[in-house]
Amino acid sequence: MSTLIVKGWCPGGLRPMLSGDGLLVRVKPLIGRLTQTQAAGIAYLADQCGNGLIDLSARATLTIRGVTDQTYDRLITGLKELNLIDPTPEAEARRNCIVTPYWENGDGTAELAEGLAKALQGQQGFRLPGKFGFALDTGPFPVLRAVSADIRIERDTNGMLLCRPDGADTGAHVTPDSLVQTAISLAEWFVTTGGRTRMAAHLADGAVLPSAFTVMKEASHRKIPQPVPHVSSAGVLVGFAFGQLQAVTLGALATHSPLRLTPWRMLLLEGQTQAPALNDIITSQNDPLLRVAACTGAPGCSQALLPTRHLAHALAPYVPQGQSLHISGCSKGCAHPNAASVTLVAQERGFALVRNGNACAASYERTFSPAMLLEDPDALFL
Repeated sequence: MSTLIVKGWCPGGLRPMLSGDGLLVRVKPLIGRLTQTQAAGIAYLADQCGNGLIDLSARATLTIRGVTDQTYDRLITGLKELNLIDPTPEAEARRNCIVTPYWENGDGTAELAEGLAKALQGQQGFRLPGKFGFALDTGPFPVLRAVSADIRIERDTNGMLLCRPDGADTGAHVTPDSLVQTAISLAEWFVTTGGRTRMAAHLADGAVLPSAFTVMKEASHRKIPQPVPHVSSAGVLVGFAFGQLQAVTLGALATHSPLRLTPWRMLLLEGQTQAPALNDIITSQNDPLLRVAACTGAPGCSQALLPTRHLAHALAPYVPQGQSLHISGCSKGCAHPNAASVTLVAQERGFALVRNGNACAASYERTFSPAMLLEDPDALFL
């Protein structure tokens, strides 16, 4: 069995990653929003310079797949014309910001997000771990609590802005004018005090926060809505099987409205109250495909041992409401790092079964061939 390679960083536009189907080029809009021109442009470039497939990520970005050495420069030129490329690879790597998709014009979120993103771009010489990130969760209640981030900007129970380190229940009050500097200072504290990977792990290891971050009330604990297709005051949220869509679909969506990327591998159609009639988008909250996570699998991923998507489509109708299925092409579990009701992990001769665990489980229940799994799919969820 081949040794898995954990790279510890995500692909970017200026730092693509090689996979089984070519280069992966990640696009990170400045505030997580694509204008209609930008969305249409990405669709065109993904078709002309890639294989026509686009992945939505858990970091509220999108990835153009299947780019070649011959088409890469043309793609980057096109993305620069759309104002979707950072000044340098280092600036791109620092600018890991996830913005609540439910912001509304006039609530200040877009301006705060743009200010933080541009400040991170400008922090020359400042290096953060590859997956260290910021969550701007400044709606009336937080919706990004389950999303990976290290520094969270939220509102406390009185509606005041709060800069909170992930892993701590307390933080520091900030204003729109002080937010950026406070967040960057907290990131600098993380680095100078020996933080290596993530903020929560650093605090769990005993790091003592600066006093400014230990005296405020907790942010709101209002129940977080489930990330399923629905209509909100900001627009309509639509899903895609396994977070992947075709370039032609993105182009069709771009004709309707600007788009906001979400960390749930969905898109929010800004200002819309009804989803367009497209065959390959998910608009029902009860669609069984929403209960299934599946990575690209073989041959699209060079580390995957078996194909995943065909099996995921076949098993989706058998996943009961309230349960979840994760099919992973290897033990890294990129598509769903957390536990699922049932996780199937590709091995050289079949899929190992994990119940109520993730793909990195130390031991597996047993191994099944795809044919065996399809003979009695209901048995997986008994």
